Amino acid sequence: MFAIGIPQAQAAEPISRRDGFLLLWGSINRAVYDTREKPFFDVTEGDKGEREITYAKNRGLLDGDSDSKSPGDGAFHPDTPLTLEDALLWLYRTRNVEELDLMQREHLPAMMERYPVVSETDLSVVVSEEELLAMMRNLDQKLVEEVHEVSLYGENFHGDGTAFGETFDMHQLTAAHRSFPHNTLVKVTNIENEKTVTVRINDRGPYVEGRDMDLSVAAFTTIAERSRGVINARFERLGDATLVSGCSLAPDAEITEAPRLQQRLTRDVRFQRGIPHRQAAGSALVLKANKWFVVRGVRYPDGRFVRMQDWVSPEEHFSFTPSSGGDYVFTFATAKGVKREMRMEVVTCGAENE
Repeated sequence: MFAIGIPQAQAAEPISRRDGFLLLWGSINRAVYDTREKPFFDVTEGDKGEREITYAKNRGLLDGDSDSKSPGDGAFHPDTPLTLEDALLWLYRTRNVEELDLMQREHLPAMMERYPVVSETDLSVVVSEEELLAMMRNLDQKLVEEVHEVSLYGENFHGDGTAFGETFDMHQLTAAHRSFPHNTLVKVTNIENEKTVTVRINDRGPYVEGRDMDLSVAAFTTIAERSRGVINARFERLGDATLVSGCSLAPDAEITEAPRLQQRLTRDVRFQRGIPHRQAAGSALVLKANKWFVVRGVRYPDGRFVRMQDWVSPEEHFSFTPSSGGDYVFTFATAKGVKREMRMEVVTCGAENE
């Protein structure tokens, strides 16, 4: 075992692959959704971390241990000590330092050179919890200090569909990024004037060499003059909009489990994603189900009930973007008339300037 700022005599026991991954996953505040992904055969339903591990496998973040001749062959070895190789690979992947296809095992040396977080070169050594935490702090600090080129996108794309099935609204505080997960909240700081804005990732891009993020008109003009078009900025990734309490996390905030989305209208009718218990204002709620359903209406925080009677087929989706904070209550029904209400708390996220 190696140590980062920890005397070897005091180094703790190695952390298991399961516990190491859950530590990494919990630190990024990323939501977990049900998938049809076949779980690793040695991480069965009901096991500690089964939902997180299976979802991460589905997203390509986990691919079996480093000794496997065929990564993804169904073995995760949850109780085996975590090696430095897997710790680094999972660390870089959970931080989305590159697009996923550029974060395979063969790319690890390049990622270690770009983001050096350890001096150890033997990737087969095992890692303790303290060492993993130190690696996380080291990389997160480097990422917060990294400067990115950020551009504006607006009228030409207003009303178009995004990569995640939403409708782009240039007046909302949103952004496009090539690797950050959908619904991630990111605090963007203009390094020229230190103005900040918190945006939600709802699209992929930019596709111009050297640029790392496209900001909506509302977001860009919060921290820079529109005429600038391109600025340099720092990013601070806050987490999934359904998990982050408010627009930023307190230093001692702790996420103990992934949110349970409200997905079922009945045993036979369910949403693909569902309604979160908490969502950021300005974030689009997009609902699609396996069978016909109807949105009867929405009760707003001020008590108003807006009747809709919007029928939605399995090929269509219902979209709703709350503009203000408070409790929203949705009334749904199935084609057979079975009714259900679902409640969602909306928190206000926006500019954080003096």
